[in-house]
Amino acid sequence: MKIGIFGGSFNPPHNMHKKIALFLLDKGYIDKVIFVPTGTKYRYKNNLLPNNIRYEMVKIMTDKEPNMEVSSYELKNHLVSTYETLDHFKSIYPNDEIYFICGTDNLSYIDTWKRGEYILDNYHLLIIKRVTDDYHELLKRFNKYEKNIIMVDGLEMDDVSSTKIRSDIINNKDYLDEDVLKYITSNHLYEGKL
Repeated sequence: MKIGIFGGSFNPPHNMHKKIALFLLDKGYIDKVIFVPTGTKYRYKNNLLPNNIRYEMVKIMTDKEPNMEVSSYELKNHLVSTYETLDHFKSIYPNDEIYFICGTDNLSYIDTWKRGEYILDNYHLLIIKRVTDDYHELLKRFNKYEKNIIMVDGLEMDDVSSTKIRSDIINNKDYLDEDVLKYITSNHLYEGKL
């Protein structure tokens, strides 16, 4: 089985996240997607809602999808690095292939991550192209790892930002799963927060 690990802050999870997962499943890139929300100790985000709330939103978004699930692995009191997350799932699924789902924006600086080259060496990367990124240059730069880098054809990431969605939840309802939006509004999430 091919298992895709989809990390992110999911603050909130939106339809582009789900669209990417459905596309990868439908086109046979992977057989299962595990969403892994990052913990609040992630140093590049200082406005994350509590771990349990973001976990619950992803769970709501994926509940009706048989080949999607959410993991709480990174929701700890300390920072968890991506390589640790991938190793964790490899230990759970030793006979399966682990794929890391990310955008060209992540690929552009993955070599600066903790054990970034280890990730490139040991795991498959499913790369979603962003409209604004020159992925040809990235492929040249990382040609040493070309056997593990898979550019996904037929899908480009829209420039949908979680910040924009948070700033006006009601008017951005087209970007949110209906049940996630209900959860956000009934719990008064993001009110007065960006």
